[in-house]
Amino acid sequence: MDPFLSLLHSFSMNLSDTELSALKFLCRDKIGKRKLESVKTGNDLFTILLDQREIAREKVDFLQVMIKSIKREDLLMQLEEFMEGGHGDAVNHLDEKEKYQQKIAFEVICDNIGKNWKMLIRKLGISDTKIDRILTANPYNLQEQLMQSLREWQKWKGKEAKVADLIKALRDCKMNLVADKIEDELLQPRN
Repeated sequence: MDPFLSLLHSFSMNLSDTELSALKFLCRDKIGKRKLESVKTGNDLFTILLDQREIAREKVDFLQVMIKSIKREDLLMQLEEFMEGGHGDAVNHLDEKEKYQQKIAFEVICDNIGKNWKMLIRKLGISDTKIDRILTANPYNLQEQLMQSLREWQKWKGKEAKVADLIKALRDCKMNLVADKIEDELLQPRN
């Protein structure tokens, strides 16, 4: 799988409708009106930009400008890591079962942990500097701050990012109810 396409797909999955609308507006001088009207997802927009050679693995200037314009510092950090060669792609090396379990765990954590989320993230080993960057990128959205912090941990740990470590960190932080909920969810049969 092409790491650049994976990165763009990840961006697409993290865009709100408002942000996608802003990106479409920013592309008006590059993409015709009819094509822009057909864009419903970030993937649609990125496909057109790739086809028109406005963005490419070696040509990310326009992509950077677009991301800066919508003030998504978290996505900008991922793009910079990609350009530096990190590819920010450790998640794709996880097996399907672990990816599924992490998705469930992240959802439960985001739905059930409030203002004490920083204690958990520090317990997972994420530095205060990275936490501050995430806070700056998502100043008014507690759930997004927590989700981006968990993704940062996931990227940092790579294949070593295990749900068991999340549960242990939760228990160490005396967040046993959330740890129990994750364990209960993981015991549920897959749909």
